[in-house]
Amino acid sequence: MPTLFTRIVAGEIPCHKLAEDDRCLAFLDIRPLNPGHALVIPKEEVDYIFDVDDELLQHMIVFAKRVARAIDAVVPCKRVGVIVAGLEVPHAHIHLVPIQAIADLNFARAREMPQDELAAWAEKIRAAL
Repeated sequence: MPTLFTRIVAGEIPCHKLAEDDRCLAFLDIRPLNPGHALVIPKEEVDYIFDVDDELLQHMIVFAKRVARAIDAVVPCKRVGVIVAGLEVPHAHIHLVPIQAIADLNFARAREMPQDELAAWAEKIRAAL
């Protein structure tokens, strides 16, 4: 059965897309820790990030760096934090979270964000890419 992220890649489930190439996709998390919280995924369905082949994993990190720079350019933050937890969805993914402090990386703080706010943040971040 395809994962939620595989269904997003296939266009079956909508997302607020930030960037895409032939191997990766970046989109906003619908339950962000902070505005601009994005996910970077490989289009290939691989459950565990350390099972992603080396070449694709390298590509994901460089792709994530480009997206993080755009987030950093438009979201007021000290840094864009990076988390790879890997338990929420059985599809490898990297969280890019604008943060002011380490406490901002607490997933207990995640809250639904209205679609119009997500759309506005996505537009700003895409413009910075």
